[in-house]
Amino acid sequence: MASFTHEKPQNAQLHKPWRFNSPFVQVLLVGLVCFCCPGMFNALSGMGGGGQLDPTAASNANTALYAAFSISGVLGGAAFNLLGPRLTLFLAALTYPLYVSSFLYYNHDKSQIFPIIAGGVLGVGAGLLWAGQGAIMTSYPPQDRKGSYISLFWTIFNLGGVIGGLIPFTLNYHRSSGAASVTDSTYIAFMCFMVIGALFALIILPPSKVIRNDGTSASRVIYSDVRTESIEIVKLFSNWKMLLMLPASWASNFFYTYQFNNVNGKLFTLRTKGLNNVAYWGAQMVGSLGIGYLLDFSFTSRRVRGLFGVAIVAVLGTAIWGGGLANQLRYTDGEWTDLIDFKEGGRYAGPFVLYFSFGLLDAMFQSLVYWVIGALADDSEILSRYSGFYKSIQSAGAAVAWQVDTHHTPLLTQLIINWVLTTISYPLLALLLIWAVKDEKTLVETAASAGEIDIQGNIGSEKTSV
Repeated sequence: MASFTHEKPQNAQLHKPWRFNSPFVQVLLVGLVCFCCPGMFNALSGMGGGGQLDPTAASNANTALYAAFSISGVLGGAAFNLLGPRLTLFLAALTYPLYVSSFLYYNHDKSQIFPIIAGGVLGVGAGLLWAGQGAIMTSYPPQDRKGSYISLFWTIFNLGGVIGGLIPFTLNYHRSSGAASVTDSTYIAFMCFMVIGALFALIILPPSKVIRNDGTSASRVIYSDVRTESIEIVKLFSNWKMLLMLPASWASNFFYTYQFNNVNGKLFTLRTKGLNNVAYWGAQMVGSLGIGYLLDFSFTSRRVRGLFGVAIVAVLGTAIWGGGLANQLRYTDGEWTDLIDFKEGGRYAGPFVLYFSFGLLDAMFQSLVYWVIGALADDSEILSRYSGFYKSIQSAGAAVAWQVDTHHTPLLTQLIINWVLTTISYPLLALLLIWAVKDEKTLVETAASAGEIDIQGNIGSEKTSV
């Protein structure tokens, strides 16, 4: 079992703004990995059909991806605890260019075998990457700044989607709306970014070497063993905190299929899809910054800040899905033949605002869930498992969603399912905050009574229990 200490080394360099072993710089590096890898993947997926006119191959590849992800996600925390962040993230990042190369292949040979296999491999890699990312993002920062660090990460990560959206928009600008798929150069550009992301992973530090500005280490880890991790993974499925998060976890990628394939993929011309991606992922940057500020600075009580965040996301979510319903009623049969181009002004404005709002809501919803996870514990071992569980259930939902679409489920039904899933999540997250999240003052008093901090408030070396 890994054990953790939080120490205060004497170091005059601690307050340098760009200190390499600071939580800020390390979260920044993880953001760059995700900018280059899942950020570019999101830009490609947001085109609808992986950039292909017929979305069947991409839907089947994504089903394989998320089915594998649902298993590797829950195992990813164990991999992080066994291998450490550097090797875990590097191996995971290499699976992203493999996936994109399968669609480059598909441009010339319409066999789905390579995309489906590559999707499964990426599912394994994505599980490792997001479990590691979740552990770093929720355990490295200090408790009172977790919302800000989550926002920092989410902004950098989604900048990848913005830049990635500009790639197909620029390279396909002069192609006709009936073009079968994006160009080979589009896929090659995505692959180049992803290889760079894998290289960034090689300079990420382990938690024991990350020192916060107050001198405490993020957590000192004596890496775990396979038996311990296996037991702890099984325990997750009976952990009441994780069970309360199930609907939010399932919903948080379920809506991508509907939004990408059946809004952006059906309504717009090829070049406009790329432009919409820029707006969608740009909206995520705005949403993550806004909710991060509210979760860190809106109220003194951490629990009240969390409940306020849930209320804000619930109100916005209801309004945005209501707008989605109004839009969907215009094509209940799923057919939209008169594609919309961004140059059409008034005709483009309404669907554009809706798609922008979908991106805004996604970032606020997922940032809120990550903040709640981060409030449940304060060390990388526990949080890597919690994050892995979240990504595992999230991916299982996504795998189902891609097949729901592949089997031509009515679009109005898909929209209603998405709306109901997110709505159910809000009261359960509120209950989790009420029952499991303590305010910072309460945590210090509890630790003091247990003898875990000294008179100055320094956390002692006792093992943190799950």
